[in-house]
Amino acid sequence: MEWMTATGRAIQYIEEHITEDLTVDMIAEHVNISTFYFQKGFAMLCGFTIAEYIRNRRLALAGNDLATGKEKIIDIALKYGYDSPDSFTRAFTRFHGVTPTAARKEQVMLKSFAPLKIKLSLEGGYLMDYKIVKKDAFTVIANVKIFPYEGAENTVPQFWQEHYQTGKGKTVMGIYGICIDENMEHDTFAYLIADPYNPVTEVPEGFVTRTIPAFTWAVFPCRGAIPDAIQAVNVKIYSEWLPALKEYEIAAGYCMEYYDDPAKYTKGTMDADYYCEIWIPVKQK
Repeated sequence: MEWMTATGRAIQYIEEHITEDLTVDMIAEHVNISTFYFQKGFAMLCGFTIAEYIRNRRLALAGNDLATGKEKIIDIALKYGYDSPDSFTRAFTRFHGVTPTAARKEQVMLKSFAPLKIKLSLEGGYLMDYKIVKKDAFTVIANVKIFPYEGAENTVPQFWQEHYQTGKGKTVMGIYGICIDENMEHDTFAYLIADPYNPVTEVPEGFVTRTIPAFTWAVFPCRGAIPDAIQAVNVKIYSEWLPALKEYEIAAGYCMEYYDDPAKYTKGTMDADYYCEIWIPVKQK
């Protein structure tokens, strides 16, 4: 899977259709990658979700149109996908720091947001540890919540905090963090804070059980404070490991995190030596 090539094609497609009705599914289909992994890969490589990138590009172009053209504000709003002047004004003001009316009437500073460009450079050449593991299907007990992909790097850590603050950590310690988007074509995914399930144990209210299918997994070790350490390894997986992968490809819309017992470390999950793993299901090409 040529992630850099696919990302470049996606950016070009977005630019060519920036004033049209764009969806993540359409863009992923254009580059022939599942929506689930395209969204994750794009965010890891580019630092933005697809939705954030499209929104920022449209608002930057709208600012230029207002500053240099004579189109009505409502026409510019509709051009860039906003159904009402109010929604356009709110988004424009958050992005530029001034209202559309001010941008039209006054000499004000506006923000630019240039299209991303993929540059080829000599990178890699480092050692990235991983192992391939076959694991049978297993069942977990979990606290589950549905998240949109946009902003997940912030909302998922907040979910973990909420889990422990509400006392649910007494029932489920959080050995696993599991992302599931089985059809790999949605704007949202299920995230499970989970432990292995003992079938003789009653499932308390507020928790669910879920069976994770048997897969062959690529397992990546992470060491360092959470969430920075695990996010850094995720970036390497999508920017370096996947583009170089020859024998395997991603098999399904699952991604699993394994967390060691924080009590073993002086500073818990914030310890510089804290250990966890990322598990990605793969299959031979």
